[in-house]
Amino acid sequence: MTPGPRNLITDIAGLRVGNAHDERLRSGVSVLTADAPFRAAVHVMGGAPGTRETDLLAPDKLVDAVDAITLSGGSAFGLAACDGVMEGLRAAGRGFAVGTARVPIVPGAIIFDLLNGGDKGWSANPYPALGRAALDTAAPDFEIGSHGAGMGALTANLRGGLGSASAVLDGGATVGALVAVNALGSATIGDSPHFWAAPWEMGSEFGGLGLPTDFPASDEPQPVKQLGEATTIAIVATDADLGKSALHRMAVAAHDGMARALVPSHTPLDGDLIFAVSTGAHPAARDPAAEFVLGHAAASVLARAIARAVYSAASIKGDLQPSWQSRFGAR
Repeated sequence: MTPGPRNLITDIAGLRVGNAHDERLRSGVSVLTADAPFRAAVHVMGGAPGTRETDLLAPDKLVDAVDAITLSGGSAFGLAACDGVMEGLRAAGRGFAVGTARVPIVPGAIIFDLLNGGDKGWSANPYPALGRAALDTAAPDFEIGSHGAGMGALTANLRGGLGSASAVLDGGATVGALVAVNALGSATIGDSPHFWAAPWEMGSEFGGLGLPTDFPASDEPQPVKQLGEATTIAIVATDADLGKSALHRMAVAAHDGMARALVPSHTPLDGDLIFAVSTGAHPAARDPAAEFVLGHAAASVLARAIARAVYSAASIKGDLQPSWQSRFGAR
């Protein structure tokens, strides 16, 4: 397993990501789309999720593929980002065909970033426009850190952000992750610059620091956010040809990566969830061993993407929390 050439989810051919944010608002939107509709599933483990169109992703539901997935700030207001994405897709002739009508299928999820110091006194919901802008910028290359849905994200002790990573498996399939990290927990260990995800790091993609010599296994973390204020939302993707049931299992397995990189994870106060998608371009063996490998890869790639989000976040005037770079980068 090695990183793809970009070390981004878009190392999976055909996938594109667009970001849009408003620094004054301290919030934004990220959109994953593709050249053609793609299969998707979802699994929720947090106690306070905010979602749109996720029921369609169950294996027994009619729609087999989606046109885009939206990750947004703004709490419930951010679900309206999907409206802007739908408008853009409809203008491009995309969508589920019902007679002569086309309905773009755009599941979405949100993080809570309403108390991060940004100006939230808008007179009209800004998220539809941010969603459309993110779709319009979708490309194979995109920025991580304080961009898109990660613009205003916070963790227990440091600025969160948008992260991505990829891996090419020995069998030729590619797995990638895109994540907005707004966690109740911490991506770093104690007061150190070391990341919980260090054992899965490839090269020095988030500093190459490894694990600290003093490992605080006996610490009892206390919540620093209230109910509904914290969520990490992610997409794991592959070009392996998987059906919706297998993608659901991949999303379940990928939650291990969230737990490896954020401590604690999946609390009653988080809305942690993971979408899993497939472009279907690479043949996949329909057996438990193949799904086992893909699930492990998805968890490892997601752990790396989470650490990269926090490592790459930038400081902005008026921050409520320091960025990793401002606190530890000089070392």
